[in-house]
Order: sequence, then C-alpha cells, then structure tokens
Amino acid sequence: MPELPEVETVKRGLERLIVGKTIVVIDHGSDKSFPNDHTQVDAFMINATITKVTRRAKVLLIELSTEYTIMIHLKMTGQLVFVGSERFGAGHPNDSLVDNLPDKSTRVTIVFNDDSKLFFNDQRRFGWVKLLPNHMVKEEPFMQKVGPEPLHPEFSDEVFLSRIARRKGTTIKAAILDQTVLAGIGNIYADEGLWMSKIHPATRVKDVSNKKLKELRQNLVDVLQLSIDKGGSTNKNYVDAEGNKGSYMEFAKVFRREGKPCNRCGATIEKSRVAGRGTHTCPDCQSPPKKLL
Repeated sequence: MPELPEVETVKRGLERLIVGKTIVVIDHGSDKSFPNDHTQVDAFMINATITKVTRRAKVLLIELSTEYTIMIHLKMTGQLVFVGSERFGAGHPNDSLVDNLPDKSTRVTIVFNDDSKLFFNDQRRFGWVKLLPNHMVKEEPFMQKVGPEPLHPEFSDEVFLSRIARRKGTTIKAAILDQTVLAGIGNIYADEGLWMSKIHPATRVKDVSNKKLKELRQNLVDVLQLSIDKGGSTNKNYVDAEGNKGSYMEFAKVFRREGKPCNRCGATIEKSRVAGRGTHTCPDCQSPPKKLL
C-alpha cells in the first residue's frame, strides 16, 4: 500500500495534468472498482470540469465543478495513467504504465474533452474510484476516523501528544502506524523516524518522554518531506509522477539496511518484527525496552 509521500507525488502529477479538463465519457467494469450510482455519474460526473486535486492521508480527491468529488484509493496494485499530449504514469510499476491502454487491468477510463484519457488500472481489484457530493466526503467512515496530516501547518507538538496519548499502552511503532493517530505514516517512515529519534519501536508509548515524542514528531515531518522531495520511496509497488522510481531509499538510514553498519554509530542494523511488521533498528542507538533484553 502506498505511503503518504507516494500518494502526494501522484497528486502533484495529476494536479499538473488534469485540472481544467472536462469529463465527456466514463467507461468502467465491475462495480467493485467503480461503486457508484449510474444516474449520479451521468448527472454530476459527465460534462463536469476538474477544478482541484487534493489528498487526504492516502486517498486522492479530484474535485469537480458540479460540487462532487472523485475519491480514488490505489490500494496495493492500483495505478493511474494519463495519456494525452504527454504520458503520465504513477502506481504499481508493471507494463501498463507504458503499454497501450486500456488493457486487461483497466477498471475505469475517464475521457476528457480534448481526447486525453485517465486510466485507473488495478490488477488485484482492491482499489476503487468513488463519486460523492463534496459535503459527503467528510462523512465517509475513513475520513471520520483518520488522524491529522503530519505535513499540515497545524500539526503541532500538542496535537501529536494528544493523539498518541490514546495509544499509551501500545508500542510506539504501532501507535504511529495507526491511521487514526496520524495520517499516512507507513512502515518505511515509521522505522526512519524512530531511528532518527533514537527510540526503539517496541517501547510503549507511556514509557517515551514528552521531549522524545516531540522530537519524533519533527523527525517524522522531516523524513516525509525529504521523501516527497526525492519523489517517494523505491518500494517495488510505487513510482513517481513520470513513471520513474523515486530516490528516497537511496537516503534511507535504517529501512532495508539489515546487516549493514548504522550510519550514526557503526553497529550492525537488525531486523525484527514489531506491530506485526518487519522492523529495522540499530541495537546501540535504539535501546530496546528492558523486557526485550
């Protein structure tokens, strides 16, 4: 599943290419990928002009002139491919990014007034494209539960401390992976932020000082911003807005570096499981809680 920097990269690519275009045709397959009322599609999607592209956590939001929004979740194998005066590909890096479309993985095709097209492809059919009135977007169960955006100017130390206090009995890694605590943090950036803060991922939230939690908040923000600047990670399932792999993993300090020396102290990076996820730590920089010793 994409993490916040990857979805932000997709958002920026779409924003550049499709804002101002008018939708003239919608072609789709199963209702699983396109679970919408056809009457509403005809009334509020066809002949609507795209006014804005935004993101909330890992969900893309394409706003229309009809006061409706197209919500897109790529899930694990989704991709978006724009074909027009130029070709844009983002998402799961299979041949659909460069081959002729539609193909067998194409679930939704949006045709614009200038004959350019936006294809939503999804091999495993976990992703979806939903059409909702603008005022209903915030009523979606996901939108009601999701935590604050880490890159929003209002994401302060106080906001982070109040959200993470809800998970004081869990491990710090489980807490920051919880999308109700914080939006968009996934495994890569959890490991990186915790390494930067010298916090072992298995430490309980209640055992981490407020000073350390504030340091973690800033480090999570910094590592997310760095990854966006580098075009996202080179996670095998995601590429940047031009269909190229991002370069963040070249700068990763701990993720997928097991067996290699820590860039800070020289100790050998280890891999374990915390919060049900593969977890990378430095045994010297990130002292484990006593029960693990």
